[in-house]
Amino acid sequence: MIEFTKDYIDKLKAIIAAKDEAAARAELKELYPADVAELYKDLTLEEAIYLYLLLDGDKGADVLMELDEEDRAKLLDHLPNEVIARRFVDNMETNDAVDLMRELDEDRQEEILSHIQDVEQAGDIVDLLKYDEDTAGGLMGTEMIVVNENWSMPKCMEEMRRQAEEMDEIYYVYVVDDDERLRGVLPLKKMITNPSVSKIKHVMKKEPISVREDDSIEDVAQTIEKYDLVALPVIDSIGRLVGRITIDDVMDEIREQHEREYQLASGISQDVESSDKVWLQTAARLPWLLIGMLGGLSNSFILGGFEGTLAANPKMALFIPLIGGTGGQCGDTIVGDYRAEFGQQLAPFR
Repeated sequence: MIEFTKDYIDKLKAIIAAKDEAAARAELKELYPADVAELYKDLTLEEAIYLYLLLDGDKGADVLMELDEEDRAKLLDHLPNEVIARRFVDNMETNDAVDLMRELDEDRQEEILSHIQDVEQAGDIVDLLKYDEDTAGGLMGTEMIVVNENWSMPKCMEEMRRQAEEMDEIYYVYVVDDDERLRGVLPLKKMITNPSVSKIKHVMKKEPISVREDDSIEDVAQTIEKYDLVALPVIDSIGRLVGRITIDDVMDEIREQHEREYQLASGISQDVESSDKVWLQTAARLPWLLIGMLGGLSNSFILGGFEGTLAANPKMALFIPLIGGTGGQCGDTIVGDYRAEFGQQLAPFR
């Protein structure tokens, strides 16, 4: 892991200022996408755009998705729609492309889709945008190896080679019938030990674990955890294979959901990081602090109406801090429960 020291950042800024593309590409070549994304906070927007446009397609797309949503929005606002389509979306898996498109307004979505060169990919993105983002359909991608149960092993191998050229990772080989309904999974061992089998359906693993396109993300996570899967096929209401969900997509989604819930339970109204400026962190907490202050003032007015009662029975005043402390303890318990649940749900994916 490269440490971004001040000297390193100054050197990189000098390369960018000199427009030395060869030197900039050489520096970027040694970095992982997550490392390049981390550089964003040390560069100006113009410097970041210069670097990102030097990245090759796949790496540039990965870097874009590694950015925080707020930083990604700032970057996209300063890029033409054609550049977003050709340099980034064209090189993304469909589920990442859909996540990106959901962050844009409908007008930009339509224009970006019109610039995508792969018509089939553009069609897949349009179809996936119709799903609720909190369902399996909204989380799935369409990149997967699919073979027919009636194919012979040699034909299956040939088709797998053709499909694999367009994929970064291969998790499972899914088997469908002539109506595109999911029938099984083809294990790698069977492919090696049965190279001349007459039909795939004789060696496939039948009745694979799957989820429906309208299942919730929580159901998907529980299924992956229960059966120790790294990917999960998604079927429609009549059993046709429509996509697949990978474990990293589920992990990212669960983390985002629980971070939002944790921030809400902690009285934070927007996404903030510990490295953010003080005024940003203050602004995120201010609404709930104001609500708490108004609640405290309301309590004071209510207690003022019982001033005579409290004067006649001063021992009743002893219960006021007790009630306030109990409320504070309940709040701490809620936050602690969110932390525990968040850790517990992510544990199987680590």
